[in-house]
Amino acid sequence: MRLVPKWALLSSGCAPVLLASGWTIAGLLEGPAYDPVTQTISVLAAYGAAGFWVMTGALVALGACHLLTAWALRAAALAGRVALGGGGVAALAVALLPAPSSGGSLRHGSVAAVGFALLAVWPILAAQRGSAAPWGLRPVPSLAATVLMGVGAAWFVIEMQARGAAGVAERVVASVQSLWPFVVVASCLLHPDDDERLA
Repeated sequence: MRLVPKWALLSSGCAPVLLASGWTIAGLLEGPAYDPVTQTISVLAAYGAAGFWVMTGALVALGACHLLTAWALRAAALAGRVALGGGGVAALAVALLPAPSSGGSLRHGSVAAVGFALLAVWPILAAQRGSAAPWGLRPVPSLAATVLMGVGAAWFVIEMQARGAAGVAERVVASVQSLWPFVVVASCLLHPDDDERLA
């Protein structure tokens, strides 16, 4: 029996593509008034933004991709699957609770923070012990992914406080977080199943 179904490659692979396409297209629709270096993705999904519908659609698609991938990742520890699914729910909630056109929003910011946290910890929570585990679910790569995402999130917070390159930091963290499920799924599909190991 396969560790994950093959369709999980599609659900996990679409996540980073849809997210990056969403912020790229929404940014183009917003025009020169939007600065992707200093402004966050939330600005693109705010009420009244020219690309509101594009960025909102991308966030909904991202959430659905994470939920489907979490369901498919049978090889991962349950806590990790729940955290990945929770990150998907948080993406859906961020889409349903967009930031206002000006100023901040405690609800939006809180949901986004919970989503970032869940997607940062899911790799280590999903890890399986032993050399028989697929590469992406082994403790060392899983811990490295969680640390990288945690450092990226800290960088994003620092840039937000300093009013610096918050847009760049957020995109780097979001890209890594949306790409890691694909890495894990691919490692599971490339990993020999029990029948192959016994042959």
